[in-house]
Amino acid sequence: MIETVLAHGLTQAQHDGLLAVVSIGVAIGAGVLVHRLIFVLLSRLARKRERLFGAIVRRARRPAAYIIPLLAVLAVFPNLQLPEAWVVRVERITGILTIAATAWGFVALIMLGADYAKGTQNRDVEDNLRFRQIETRVDILSRVAVTLVIIIATATALMTIPAVRAIGATLLASAGLAGLAVGLAMRPLLENLVAGIQIALTQPIRIDDVVIVESQFGRIEEITATYVVVALWDRRRMILPLTYFIDKPFENWTRRSADLMGSVLLYTDYSLLVDELRAEVDRILPQCSQWDGNVKAVQVTDTNAQAMEIRILMSARNAAALFDLRCIVREKLIAFMQERYPDALPSTRIVGPALVAAPG
Repeated sequence: MIETVLAHGLTQAQHDGLLAVVSIGVAIGAGVLVHRLIFVLLSRLARKRERLFGAIVRRARRPAAYIIPLLAVLAVFPNLQLPEAWVVRVERITGILTIAATAWGFVALIMLGADYAKGTQNRDVEDNLRFRQIETRVDILSRVAVTLVIIIATATALMTIPAVRAIGATLLASAGLAGLAVGLAMRPLLENLVAGIQIALTQPIRIDDVVIVESQFGRIEEITATYVVVALWDRRRMILPLTYFIDKPFENWTRRSADLMGSVLLYTDYSLLVDELRAEVDRILPQCSQWDGNVKAVQVTDTNAQAMEIRILMSARNAAALFDLRCIVREKLIAFMQERYPDALPSTRIVGPALVAAPG
């Protein structure tokens, strides 16, 4: 066969190159076929065990579409007779692709483990504190791990290029200033990575926690490897570095549980009968679906020359329900006072001197 091909004008080098291209193409086609067969089987298994096999299909399908054909190419590569001009380039490209595929595989495994860990808990419960603890820890640690994998893979791939290795050797020879410059440039990244590990382990914040940051009420929407997204009450987003939640004070309303207590303050005249107001609160709260039935109190907490301060204390299952409950109770108590005790509403009295009748 070789003689026939050579007789038609192809040199030995051209023949070897053509054979290598055909062999690589066949290997890639075989890899694509194996990938499809594997994931057809996994997709069928996912119908029965969604948590495990569904996560495998979701996270591994795309990287495997590149990794399996690449492994097939690597399997036939030692048997190829490549032209001398191709050897160095093909080896370099194959090496870089292998590093990239390996890194992608590690990333897929990390995200697969994260999905599986989060799938062990139920998110759709009233107080999903346990789920939020696991989700926060898994999300932060997985993103830190992915960042480290990308950094290591990039450095390894660059070191396969001779020119980059030469630059690296030059930098190492003058490591004093270069090391200082690189250290200063990477300081924010490294600080946030360390802060991310601290937050994952100690969990001062978690996904869906209700917080007060920079005097703003919001909810922890996302925690990445370097920053935190806080969804504010008016749909704005506040972006803060991870180090903020390590270095600065903030309020976390759902640190231990989602249920909260809140109060409504009324300022009334002394003519109001507090017992009747207390009875009205006893009537209002059971009618409110936001009230969790745990805390209920009506107290006179302060007095002055003009009015008395009455605090109505109540509890709800979460921050959103508590806000609505306070508004409802406040509106109903104002309506109660307007109807039953209009004279007890806040007012300013001006009392002048008594008029004295003129003599005679």
